[in-house]
Amino acid sequence: MAIATFAPSFCCTRFRLTHSHKLQSQTRRLSVSCRLNSSNSLSPADNNNNNRYKLHDGASSQGRRNGSPVFVKLPEDSTMIGGKVKRRKAMAQSFKALAAAGVEGVVVEVWWGVVERDRPGVYDWRGYFDLIVLASNCGLKVRALLAFHQCGSGPGDPKWVPLPQWVLEEIDKDPDLAYSDRFGRRNMEYISLGCDILPVLRGRSPIQAYTDFMRNFRDTFRPLLGAIITGVQVGMGPAGELRYPSLPSQKLTWSWRSRELGEFQCYDKYMLASLNACAREIGMREWGDGGPIGASNLMQDPEHTEFFRTDNGLWNTAYGNFFLEWYSGMLLLHGERICREAETIFRGTRVNTSAKVGGIHWHYGTPSHPSELTAGYYNTSTRDGFLPIARIFGRYGFTLCCSCFEMRDVDEKQMNPFSSPEGFLRQLLLAARICEIPLEGENSATSLDDAAFQQVIKMSKFYSEGLEKPSFSFNFLRMDKNMFEYHNWVRFTRFVRQLSGSSIFRAKLDFRGDIRPSSASDFAKVGLAFAYC
Repeated sequence: MAIATFAPSFCCTRFRLTHSHKLQSQTRRLSVSCRLNSSNSLSPADNNNNNRYKLHDGASSQGRRNGSPVFVKLPEDSTMIGGKVKRRKAMAQSFKALAAAGVEGVVVEVWWGVVERDRPGVYDWRGYFDLIVLASNCGLKVRALLAFHQCGSGPGDPKWVPLPQWVLEEIDKDPDLAYSDRFGRRNMEYISLGCDILPVLRGRSPIQAYTDFMRNFRDTFRPLLGAIITGVQVGMGPAGELRYPSLPSQKLTWSWRSRELGEFQCYDKYMLASLNACAREIGMREWGDGGPIGASNLMQDPEHTEFFRTDNGLWNTAYGNFFLEWYSGMLLLHGERICREAETIFRGTRVNTSAKVGGIHWHYGTPSHPSELTAGYYNTSTRDGFLPIARIFGRYGFTLCCSCFEMRDVDEKQMNPFSSPEGFLRQLLLAARICEIPLEGENSATSLDDAAFQQVIKMSKFYSEGLEKPSFSFNFLRMDKNMFEYHNWVRFTRFVRQLSGSSIFRAKLDFRGDIRPSSASDFAKVGLAFAYC
């Protein structure tokens, strides 16, 4: 049989847009009316027409000039449906503690399933507006994470946030809007990218729905963009990451230990139609009937599979290259579509746009990297699957966000000899350096020990050292009551000072709270009283 060649025709013409906006000098104080609503949005003004907020930007980092800013991600359920901040007083006190410790700001997940919950095109931003105002009044900046995915494992999960109700109704009518594996198991975390540009959501495509959401966010919060809201991370898949749901997100916290390979998510009718068309185009119709045969079960050793094994594995054949080019190419196309729309929407607003790549590292030490392949990253021992992603992000002025900064190979290999979070992260950081794009780091799990914090600093230096103008920041996951426990708080505040280059706490913060610690040890005691619990 002649060896077929494959040129991914589904990759549309790249729009080479230049991203010229840079963060300008920040406004020191900004007063904004609450009536920030469009004809089909609910804003804070709907609760109180006379209410006005005064937003403060006067507590910028006093001690940090040469270091990297630290942000703290808030609990997933910081706001409630109906436009209220959850446990507002405790949240305010915690914000004051973060600000006084030298934290730059907070990361707020803005859920599609909350804002556009009941009807398409009707947005309710009230709870998020109040939360952002509260953070600002406590001296913090805000990064908004536009979350187009599901949160939690189901209705019994206290942090459960499903997709919008009207989207779920459309999925009930057409189950193929959800991803499917070869066993027919549906994943409802994120709409299948196979229908990205098809009008399957009551006359709109998913890309149009995401675009409308981003545009309404921009129009509603425009007076705050650049001064208070300094960053917007755009969700691109499950858990907000540019990847396929090869494993349910709730499994990712332990799947690296069980060495799960994941499943290719290409069995809904929209993905199959694309695969079939690409196979026909190169004259190999039999390659378009589904995903790879011989990829085996979720928890199999890759060496026991026909597709992933080292010797004569199908991943390293003409067929394997065809399928993986198509599968990863569809993911790249999805990411580029969203980047292009976001760049257009937020151009000129002075906010930094970013997107996240999944931290899939538990088969990094094998030749085929199976768990990366099923997640959509065509990354093997002979191919760099992350450089194409970094190039797309660079083309549209996006910052690359990635996790695993606290993880060490020496610890992980004790439980999984094939795992290499440091190897994975170094490859990603090198891609970011090559493409000259800024970087946002994250920890994979809440870890408050000194070894984890020092590992973060080590990996941040791996990215920044030698760069003329390095741009690195860190998002700490996440704020909870354990963070404010005395010894944890001491370690965390020391880490903030080390990473940000701050030599002093912000003293004399007077945001109606009289926080006036004179030293780090004094403030460690104050942190206990501010615990968000």
